[in-house]
Amino acid sequence: MKPINSIRMGGVDVLPLVEGGKGVAISTGITAGHWAASGGAGTISAVNADSYDDQGRAIPQVYRARTRRERHEELVQYAIAGGIAQARFAHDISGGRGRIHANLLWEMGAAERVITGVLEGAKGIIHGLTCGAGMPYRLSDIAAKFNVHYYPIVSSARAFNALWKRAFHKAAHLLGGVVYEDPWLAGGHNGLSNSEDPDKPEAPYQRVLALRKLMREFGLGETPIIMAGGVWWLDEWEDWIDNPELGPIAFQFGTRPLLTMESPIGNAWKRKLLTLKPGDVFLNRFSPTGFFSSAMNNRFIQNLRGRSDRQVAYTGEHVGEHTDEYGVGPRRRPVFLTPRDLQRVRKWEAAGFTEALRTPDSTLVFVTPEEGREILADQVACMGCLSQCKFSNWSQEGPEYTNGKKADPRSFCIQKTLQAVAHNGEDDEVMENNLVFSGHNGYRFAQDPFYGNGFIPTVRQLVDRILTGR
Repeated sequence: MKPINSIRMGGVDVLPLVEGGKGVAISTGITAGHWAASGGAGTISAVNADSYDDQGRAIPQVYRARTRRERHEELVQYAIAGGIAQARFAHDISGGRGRIHANLLWEMGAAERVITGVLEGAKGIIHGLTCGAGMPYRLSDIAAKFNVHYYPIVSSARAFNALWKRAFHKAAHLLGGVVYEDPWLAGGHNGLSNSEDPDKPEAPYQRVLALRKLMREFGLGETPIIMAGGVWWLDEWEDWIDNPELGPIAFQFGTRPLLTMESPIGNAWKRKLLTLKPGDVFLNRFSPTGFFSSAMNNRFIQNLRGRSDRQVAYTGEHVGEHTDEYGVGPRRRPVFLTPRDLQRVRKWEAAGFTEALRTPDSTLVFVTPEEGREILADQVACMGCLSQCKFSNWSQEGPEYTNGKKADPRSFCIQKTLQAVAHNGEDDEVMENNLVFSGHNGYRFAQDPFYGNGFIPTVRQLVDRILTGR
């Protein structure tokens, strides 16, 4: 394997190894601090991070307000306090080595307010901002206000071109790097465009080369590109290292840090990672953000698939083939189905899926009464964790604070499920019945001799192993 040399990033020389940010209490100050102490760039998540009481116990994020707008304000305060707490942990553990970055989703609720509050409360100890899941035009403005470097996450040269021309050129000196996140291989939310086929992955080299050529046009030939998604062993990327065609390259590891001693995920989650097989992580469209996302196949995902499969189109009146009347809801309000679809509905009802829920696309999905009650309760309990949410129809923009569409029961409350796996990861049932993110390379834990006999390394051991090769 080629020797791995330091790279200039964020104004200092660091190892070209970046910890990928994982939201909702997974990328903590502890993991980030140890990654930075090992010489790379550690990443805390500023997405609903945990804060702590005087005894060091995580404060449960309980929402007591009556309205969604009031609960949204509670969420913002939790997020700011948690981000500050994690930044301080990372700073203390790193001992001034490496870099500490904060990661946020641009589509998270009140993203600008949250990261501004975190940076104000953790002045001087966060060195960079990484941001994806949307088009973060305002990211450079926030970075300039606090004089920190920023690292936009993009999945194509086209996306970076739009960001640069609209906003980033005004703060070029603070652009620490550009994260290319492979939309077919990365975990979490993925930036597939409408022109890209989720079932036909493209090799990353040419896409990253196109990004570099564009960056050179903007005078950014020496600004690092950080390759994210699908990175496991660096010897598999030797043609990228010290490659003058690509210029300075760093590598982001999002999935591998999950399986370390410092990782906060529970033992059930860690055991699950060690048993994944190829294909157990795949792209889906169930996220309330509207983005594709990569998640582990489990009972939760299978249930969402089944929910969408039990779906028929309806009309409000007799139109064309929609001739058969069907009553929806407690008052049995009439809608019209095709005769074939009504036969399907009767079969679902016989199997216990008797609750019909309307979607924004003039379809009905069929669930059990228990599931119907849970969906409604989750929608009512919305706290506005996203800037806009398909599941609850929340929007953080007034005056109505709604996205103008019906709530979509084919999706789910992402805040609820991610909090559950983050804080109850010792429970196998929790892991089966909630969303569990992972990169598509997660199956390699079971194939890699490094993890033989269930071995779980420290962050330092993992970084050393990455640097020395197999």
